[in-house]
Amino acid sequence: MRDGSLMIKDIIRSDRQNPEFAFLLACHTTVGDGKSPNESIHLAAAMKFSGFRSVTGSMWSVDDDVARQVASAFYGYLVDSSGRLDCTRAAVALHKTMKSLRKNILLEQQIVFVHIGV
Repeated sequence: MRDGSLMIKDIIRSDRQNPEFAFLLACHTTVGDGKSPNESIHLAAAMKFSGFRSVTGSMWSVDDDVARQVASAFYGYLVDSSGRLDCTRAAVALHKTMKSLRKNILLEQQIVFVHIGV
């Protein structure tokens, strides 16, 4: 972040009106901090708790080239026929994305992404 670290408390306390969708392409966005094993919240959960209807994140390290391919394909499936992003299509979009890339990326990179929400 330009002006400091992004803290989970800042996300939860933010005043966003009807946030729809978050796509967290950074590594480990759906796992907690190993230094605080008693804390059960992670970045993706914080986004969901703060009101986002749909959150897609990663469970471990993501190769940069894989992340680029996934993002490109994913947003193609997320857009509806009118050209509008539809967060209710996120789970299906992730499934179709990974199915379409199955032959191009390693298995551990195929199963890294998860979807939380609608």
